[in-house]
Amino acid sequence: MSGRSSKLRVIIVGIGGATCSGKTTLAKHLRTILPSSVILHQDDFAPPQELIPMHPVYNVQDWDDPEGAVDWPRMVNALKTIRETGVIPPEHYSHDHLNEQREVPVEQPRVDRWRETFSRVQEEQEKTGERIVWVLVDGFLLYWDQDVIDSLDVRVFLRVPEKVLKQRRHERHGYHTAAQSDPEGALWRDPPNYWEQIVWPAYVKAHTAMLEGEDLDQAKLSGKVKDVVLVEGMEQSIGDMIELVCEKLLDKLQSS
Repeated sequence: MSGRSSKLRVIIVGIGGATCSGKTTLAKHLRTILPSSVILHQDDFAPPQELIPMHPVYNVQDWDDPEGAVDWPRMVNALKTIRETGVIPPEHYSHDHLNEQREVPVEQPRVDRWRETFSRVQEEQEKTGERIVWVLVDGFLLYWDQDVIDSLDVRVFLRVPEKVLKQRRHERHGYHTAAQSDPEGALWRDPPNYWEQIVWPAYVKAHTAMLEGEDLDQAKLSGKVKDVVLVEGMEQSIGDMIELVCEKLLDKLQSS
């Protein structure tokens, strides 16, 4: 760019959906495609385990209720910093690498095609003095807090039937969570009936306004959250999901 200073453009992409819906898998595939991209996990904004509230009825820690499961001010501030700087705050720490990592393969020619497309378009943008940074934000409560919603330039929502989610959750070995006493966090395992008593009711609470109808597996988008890209997780392969989302991201990149 022959000495010309570049203008930073940060594009924040929300990838929401229930626990075990495939959000992180999709985000990680997109990270391999998009140049200058990073992932921000909403799970890493949970309060330390010692501060997670107890459920008033079942007397177990409630990691899923939207009001207490996320430190919302901290997440909003992090997104503001990233918007301004294009960098995840240095004090931010992720526990994702401690969790079980399952590989979901995708056709390499499709990945290569999209990687080449985004690289070419971003190189053209950079010639005009614009530097692009992509931030992929995955989260099971991504469309609850309005300040978080407003920070997202692209909004993707993965939907998977409740019975499939429940089976996937039961097959997991646990989740690493923040703990005041240990920077590496603590391992959380669901106690008996946690899905029925805590996880699914919290999901319903968090998404009733976003979706119309009592059956959230079939409900239509209500329009409360604008411009949502709805991805039906059991009707599309991971490759088809990537195709759909990348088309939306390319449109966003090429828009002024």
